[in-house]
Amino acid sequence: MVQKIMRDTLFLAQKSERAIKEDMQVAEDLKDTLQANSKTCVGMAANMIGMKKQVIVVSLGLAPMVMFNPKIVKKSGEYETEEGCLSLEGLRKIKRYQNITVEYQDRDFKKQRQDFTGFIAQNIQHQCDHIAGVVI
Repeated sequence: MVQKIMRDTLFLAQKSERAIKEDMQVAEDLKDTLQANSKTCVGMAANMIGMKKQVIVVSLGLAPMVMFNPKIVKKSGEYETEEGCLSLEGLRKIKRYQNITVEYQDRDFKKQRQDFTGFIAQNIQHQCDHIAGVVI
């Protein structure tokens, strides 16, 4: 179900709780909400729809990728960029990394470890900031 976008920075600044299998509906709502906002958004975290859970979804073109409890475990190639956010107004300067390694659980809650580069890596870093309570 498409959910309303959370814009309360006090809520967004709170750390999210670990996701469990019973949070599968959060992932479905995130996917639906991302699809509904696809013209202006390429990724979402659960707190953006009012759920303090460690669930993110990122657009990979044809199909979105859902990650439960993602954690960036390796990063390299620091650079500075500007990012916008569906939950916030305007652009903000931020440091990101060109290459990251992420450990997460997939839709079956099996542990995964995957490398990402470029824009997808930047998108994942942005969503991981969300679930950590970092408001850029």
